[in-house]
Formats: sequence, structure tokens, C-alpha cells
Amino acid sequence: QVTLVESGGGLVQAGGSLRLSCAASGSIFSINAMGWYRQAPGKQRELVAFIPSNGRTKYADSVKGRYTISRDNAKNTVYLQMNSLKPEDTAVYYCYANINGPGYWGQGTQVTVSS
Repeated sequence: QVTLVESGGGLVQAGGSLRLSCAASGSIFSINAMGWYRQAPGKQRELVAFIPSNGRTKYADSVKGRYTISRDNAKNTVYLQMNSLKPEDTAVYYCYANINGPGYWGQGTQVTVSS
């Protein structure tokens, strides 16, 4: 059994910062890709940032230059540093990871940016 637990969401004013964390636990032998997605009300879930095992990051155009994804393999944890937040960044953020082959999702954490 593998679980992903996110933390770090909350309410912040526009221009502010938040840092999300997602820790994987359970019977873990290998973690390949890790990433963050988000889903705003009435919209489809979209990829925000992605970091494979080789560390080559990928970002959605809307967050480039503002968000930074990183991972600590020793802790089986992926982070998302979000700076210069905008109201349109408001969404539920989900972490994703390929663990032992299959993909797993976290439960989601709410990020709300007020104007």
C-alpha cells in the first residue's frame, strides 16, 4: 500500500508565496516521475510542474518563472515552491507520483489566492 500526503496549502494574498509538500509512504521500491497538478472549479485538472527521476523539470507556461518543483529522494518527497501568486492560481493542487510502476494521487490541498 502506497499513499501520498500533501501539505502546505492555504489562503494567501496576491503576490504572496506558499510551499507545498507531498510525502510518499508505504512499500516503496522506486519512484520515477513526480509532479503537481491543479484543478480549479469548473475546469479540467491540468499539469503544473513535473520532475522525472533525471531531474529535468517541466512547467506549465502559466507558472514558469514563478513556481519551482524539487524533490528529496531520501525523503520520498516532492515540493512545489509557489511565488508571485495570482488569483487565477486558486485551485486544488494534487501531487502525483509513479511508485513501483503505477501512478498514485494525493488527496489534494486547497490553495486560495485573494486579490
